[in-house]
Amino acid sequence: QVQLVESGGGLVQPGGSLRLSCAASGSRFSINNMGWYRQAPGKQRELVADICAFDLTNYADSVKGRFTCSRDNAKNTAYLQMSNLKFEDTAVYYCKANIKDWAIWPYTTNDYWGQGTQVTVSS
Repeated sequence: QVQLVESGGGLVQPGGSLRLSCAASGSRFSINNMGWYRQAPGKQRELVADICAFDLTNYADSVKGRFTCSRDNAKNTAYLQMSNLKFEDTAVYYCKANIKDWAIWPYTTNDYWGQGTQVTVSS
């Protein structure tokens, strides 16, 4: 069973920075792509950065130039470097990964979600 575990959230002042991590674990799997979403109180979950890979990353307009998504394929981990944080960035951040699970036949490809990590921007 593949699992995603996020870390790195917390409380930060406006203008500050945080780096979120999302690590995938399991017995046998391969990751097609990874991305980040967020959900603020009372709002729907929204895309932050999708397909975290080189020039393929698609960022929400609200975070362009401030957030950077990257992947370490050797560690099966994605990162979201967030800089110049604003009050409106406060949300629970979720990692999403499209993964092929090779552990059990028939092999399946599914979207997996992490448990979420809280980011609070406050003075």
